[in-house]
Amino acid sequence: MADRVVPGPVNQNAVIREAVSINTRKIFDSCRDKDCIDDLRVYPTVSSQTYIENALSIRPRSAELLYCAVNVEPISFNRGYYTVDCSYFYRITGETFPNGQSIQGLAVFDKRAMLFGSEGSVKSFSSEDPTPPPESNDLPIAVVNSVDPIALYMKLVDADGLGSTELEQRAIPDFIADAFPEPLVLTDTARRWYATIGQFSIIRLERDTQLLIPAYEYSLPDKECPSADQDDPCELFSRIRFPVEEFFPPNSVENAEDYRSMV
Repeated sequence: MADRVVPGPVNQNAVIREAVSINTRKIFDSCRDKDCIDDLRVYPTVSSQTYIENALSIRPRSAELLYCAVNVEPISFNRGYYTVDCSYFYRITGETFPNGQSIQGLAVFDKRAMLFGSEGSVKSFSSEDPTPPPESNDLPIAVVNSVDPIALYMKLVDADGLGSTELEQRAIPDFIADAFPEPLVLTDTARRWYATIGQFSIIRLERDTQLLIPAYEYSLPDKECPSADQDDPCELFSRIRFPVEEFFPPNSVENAEDYRSMV
């Protein structure tokens, strides 16, 4: 009996059993970006603003992506193309100098991409969702994949004068405000906090479609579900490799080239 086909690379001995029609999302267009966002205004919490007023400088500590709001609009002069507007909400963390006080604040970055999403005029109904669909639901679905940004640089700037801020006229989602331990200072201040961060992202437009794919057989897992309660803690510890590099300093230090080595 031939070996059963499992998920992964398929060898030449695998035999296609049938052609299967599936409903899935097809990616019509996508793009990737490596944005260096310079001098992004950070709106601190109330206590953080107090520390900022007495600080000489600020050191970067981390930047966390809390949420990305995505909106799709058709381009009237270019059929099949759409603008994808993305609003990234970040929690920025820094450290004041002197005193080494940890401070937090909110930063928002707006980004626009233009992608091809084809055309469609189908209204979809499903027994899973009895709610009537909107009048127009032929827009493609925009998907944004992002990782936490890299905090590159931070600075404090004395303002020449006070004025209205961008976030004063902007609605901040409640769950974004709740991500901070105290209220944010959204009004203008005499001392302003700016951050430079690096953001990696992938944006794509998808539509529901029917595709014909080859099928080999039903997928049945080969691996049994392990029970952690039956494992001996010492047995688990014995499987861990001895961290030799932690005990002996390296002869040289390589420069970080990938994303995870820099955060």
